[in-house]
Amino acid sequence: MAANLTPQYMEAEEEYKKAQTPEDKLAALKKMFQLVPKHKASEKLQADLKTKMSELKKDIEHAKAHPKKVGAPSYKFPKQGAGQYIILGGPNVGKSRLLTRLTRATPEVAPYPFTTREPYAGMMEWNDVKVQLIDTPPITADYMESYVSSLVRAADAAILMLDLSDDDGPFAAQTVIERLKEVKTILVGEKPAVQDDQSIQHVKTLLVCNKIDTEGANDRLEIVREMLGSTFPIHVISAEHGTGLEDLRNAIYDFLKVIRVYTKHPGKPPDMTSPFTCPIGSTLVELAALVHRDFAEQLKSARIWGSGVHDGQTVGREHVLHDKDVVELHV
Repeated sequence: MAANLTPQYMEAEEEYKKAQTPEDKLAALKKMFQLVPKHKASEKLQADLKTKMSELKKDIEHAKAHPKKVGAPSYKFPKQGAGQYIILGGPNVGKSRLLTRLTRATPEVAPYPFTTREPYAGMMEWNDVKVQLIDTPPITADYMESYVSSLVRAADAAILMLDLSDDDGPFAAQTVIERLKEVKTILVGEKPAVQDDQSIQHVKTLLVCNKIDTEGANDRLEIVREMLGSTFPIHVISAEHGTGLEDLRNAIYDFLKVIRVYTKHPGKPPDMTSPFTCPIGSTLVELAALVHRDFAEQLKSARIWGSGVHDGQTVGREHVLHDKDVVELHV
């Protein structure tokens, strides 16, 4: 007999997989337990959730009683905007330069390896929304900062950069893929529909081939297409000279597969400057939860202006939203 888990439960489970601290994991487990349907088919799942919560509580209490000595640094970036990308790559592939081109961030940029010593965040503008980009230290066969895999697992997607000016560029990118795979973090073009091993995190990834303006770059690009073209969407740019950056900016937003929804109060014009973003296929009740955590339960109906409806039409909780819809919630 199936447990019939709801979309809200699956979202909470995804939060649990991406959680970086025991406290965040415990919060996600509590949400999962609240959302799991309470019937005989889910009894084993309920018991498993209770066990995990109990173990995490013990771990948290133990950590408070026995704090660790200061060691390797760790970083956590709260998600902002329509989504969060982690920029990955080997030394001198142009990660920091890309960040400066797409955002207003000002990380140190220099033509020598390992200029980036710690992660650096910036916000990329796309029409009326923003996307968070986070630059990271380079990954090589010999070294990867211990916190990088956690950042990648928590992100919505990744950008894997590759240097087309270097004969070893394709193989340096392959090294990044392999190093992350060692810690059960798999870079993919699209996530698998079914995942058996819950300890493995698949992360949607764009492959960005930089320095197309250098000698021999087109020949190396052909090698990249043969090696990785069937695995990742490939975008070709020159971060230094701006080639392909607008196409990449659009691809970064489109790859998130989200829509923009605007809200309004009764009798007032909509706020068209700060849309909410939610996954394609989201319903009215899922938007309500984004607006305010209590609205999902309190929502009665809504009026909507947008695709497939008459202006101001009243719709129910399960109405599927479209990009640039305007919604007036009634709770």
